[in-house]
Amino acid sequence: MSAIYILWIILLVVAVLVLPLIIKYLHQVYAAARSIERYFLEMKQAGLGIASNTDHIKDLNDTISVASRILEVAGEINSNADTLKGALSDRAKNK
Repeated sequence: MSAIYILWIILLVVAVLVLPLIIKYLHQVYAAARSIERYFLEMKQAGLGIASNTDHIKDLNDTISVASRILEVAGEINSNADTLKGALSDRAKNK
């Protein structure tokens, strides 16, 4: 047997043994890439949902500022009520 035949036999054996393995690995890589693509699509949809749910934060900040002003006015009303209470109690004592 000459060296060329030996090299051809080695090449055929390697091709027969390695080629199916390469095809298997390429299929696994393709399946993983498709899976990653699906996960990215799910993450995009979730991110868009989160973004749409956080649109109302500005409205909540406006509500907080209005509520803060309401509390200030309520405090002023309370202090005026205390003043009125004191004045009325002084009048009641003087009669």
